[in-house]
Amino acid sequence: MKYFKKDFLDFFKELAANNCKDWMDENRSRYFKSVKDPFKRFVEDVINELGKIDPAIASLEAKNAIFRIHRDIRFSKDKTPYKTQVSAVVSATGKKPMSLPGVYFELGPADFRVYGGVYSLSTTELQSVRLEIADNEKKFVKLINEPKFVNFYGEVLGAKNKRIHKEFREVGERVPLMYNKSFYFFKKYPASIILKGNLMETIVEGYEAGKNLSLFLQKPLSI
Repeated sequence: MKYFKKDFLDFFKELAANNCKDWMDENRSRYFKSVKDPFKRFVEDVINELGKIDPAIASLEAKNAIFRIHRDIRFSKDKTPYKTQVSAVVSATGKKPMSLPGVYFELGPADFRVYGGVYSLSTTELQSVRLEIADNEKKFVKLINEPKFVNFYGEVLGAKNKRIHKEFREVGERVPLMYNKSFYFFKKYPASIILKGNLMETIVEGYEAGKNLSLFLQKPLSI
């Protein structure tokens, strides 16, 4: 099923060149018609589809999954007010807390991206994940080497600490990912896929490919 028309991409290309409130006000009805409304329908369908796989997702509302188009410019040198893409995270809790794994996707004129894993971890949450890896080292190594995961995402990414607590160093010698501060993975596609009919299938494939690893990472973070 196709959710987006060519004007979805055109809108963001023009917004990038006219990123100001006046332009958005002039194109607000176009924004709703070509971007906001179809994206909301798409996210609702993603929730319904993934809810068949994970019932915990089924009760999520789209408004709790979709990120605002407005940028937070309070501490940024870039004062342009709007993002030039749309994004959402579909998990048991949606956007909050962001530390729980799910599937995050981003659609814009540059590309289409699918993410999984955990990103915004507090110090306590990171400690919990590292303990889980240390206690289940063989299982973790098996998960990051699953053919389905490797074929879709390739590898686990994330910024690293130069030093970790001594209790994790031995495992860290065998599993360098122990030094990670976050554990995420993603795949990027050309923006042209956004206008095709297999976008939903791509999201589901990405969710399935990262599901087992995400469940492992979610275990010590469950609320």
